[in-house]
Amino acid sequence: MATREREIVAVIKEQIERFAASVTVTNVGTVVEVGDGIARIQGLGEAAYNELLQFPHGITGLALNLEEDNVGAVILGDCTQIKEGDEVKATGRVIEVPVGDGLIGRVVDPLGRPLDGKGPIKAEKTRPVERVAPDVTKRAPVNTPVMTGIKAIDSMIPIGRGQRELIIGDRFTGKSAIVLDSIIAQKGQNLICIYVAIGQKTSKVAQAIAILEKFGAMEYTIIVAADSADPAPLQYIAPYAGCAIGEEFMEQGKDALILYDDLYKHAWAYRQLSLLLRRPPGREAYPGDIFYIHSRLLERAAKLSPEHGGGSLTALPIIETQLGDISAYIPTNVISITDGQIYLEPDLFNAGIRPAINVGLSVSRVGGSAQRKAMRQVAGRLRLELAQFRELEAFAKFGSEELDKATRDQLERGRRITEILKQPVNTPMSLGKQSSILYAVTNGYLDDVPVEKVIAWEDNFHRFMETNHPEIEKKINGEFEIKAETDNLLKAAITQFKQGTTS
Repeated sequence: MATREREIVAVIKEQIERFAASVTVTNVGTVVEVGDGIARIQGLGEAAYNELLQFPHGITGLALNLEEDNVGAVILGDCTQIKEGDEVKATGRVIEVPVGDGLIGRVVDPLGRPLDGKGPIKAEKTRPVERVAPDVTKRAPVNTPVMTGIKAIDSMIPIGRGQRELIIGDRFTGKSAIVLDSIIAQKGQNLICIYVAIGQKTSKVAQAIAILEKFGAMEYTIIVAADSADPAPLQYIAPYAGCAIGEEFMEQGKDALILYDDLYKHAWAYRQLSLLLRRPPGREAYPGDIFYIHSRLLERAAKLSPEHGGGSLTALPIIETQLGDISAYIPTNVISITDGQIYLEPDLFNAGIRPAINVGLSVSRVGGSAQRKAMRQVAGRLRLELAQFRELEAFAKFGSEELDKATRDQLERGRRITEILKQPVNTPMSLGKQSSILYAVTNGYLDDVPVEKVIAWEDNFHRFMETNHPEIEKKINGEFEIKAETDNLLKAAITQFKQGTTS
């Protein structure tokens, strides 16, 4: 019996020696006030800005206001399940989002949770949604284009990889259509697209997904959706989450294109949060840091230098204006941050000129250096001729009888250029196709075609080139310029087509 007792004592001693108590310290607080998606918590003295908080019922929150005696947090979920006295735990993690190739082709919310019913996301890792933008020493000049497939943009307002180009205009002027066409045009261009829908109707997001699936664009696209029915905190986080997903590809040396639709609704969501958090309101009730929330987002778009991987992230933010007022608070803020803007004018849209781009107010500040040589060759005079036409057209309304022949010819050329720049939605064009038709119009080959027949002439011309001279488009697409040999082939093909149509 004594031997048995000694064995038990030995085992107990051994277990005591091996015992290593693990002490876990958890930062815990208590909800003292809750309402309108905002919770005030006492006791979280060590909480960090943007730290994730764990509420009961599996609901998470985000610490945004760090005050002396409490923490103001936004609830990322159903706030009706949270009540006063609930225990809140700090997780020690800032808000993160899954990133990597596993997201391509998926629709997710700003926290990376799937919305498409295709099962869990196979994420390789996560990244914080907020980070400091690459500094100037890590950046390279913008020298490679993002071909949108839209003639008016690629010819006159070119966009480069790593650029930030604002798309601005009233409701129903075709902003989202330009964005979707730009995504469709990236098929085979080795560019990953991220479409961030902020505060949009669920039906509109579903429609966008259907269009992208129809044209096979979801194979290289990620959609981050925070619908109008989602809480304001999710709408606020959405663009930063999408940007973090894009940055992962950029740092792998790949090229990514991110489209924010739209940042006006993002500003509304942030204003709502700020007022509920009792932050001091400023102009138009926006908080004082409303400029900073967009600048720190858009500055993350960059083209990295070769020693840092050489990847790029191109940003196309959208801003919706009210009654064409581009001098309002949020539009002017974002215009001052971006590298140019594409302004869509309601009057042009209603007149049937689509895309309704106002050439006078639209500009690309860096894209010209990234434009393909073929496009520079054919579009060099295009912008100037179109701007002069718009100016002359205003005077011509007072009476065209008194105009000299040179002015009348310029007006006629301008009308044909305007017709050629019209383009139906979801029909992006290759560099070769765009260059061919713009070559024809700027060199006067359409001057004898009636204005009302220009669009039909263009359709027939493209069919003729595809059937009889497909090598011309291939040469331009491959060489990125119109060499002397290609120039001669193009002239001969256009002449042959015109003889066929007039005979």
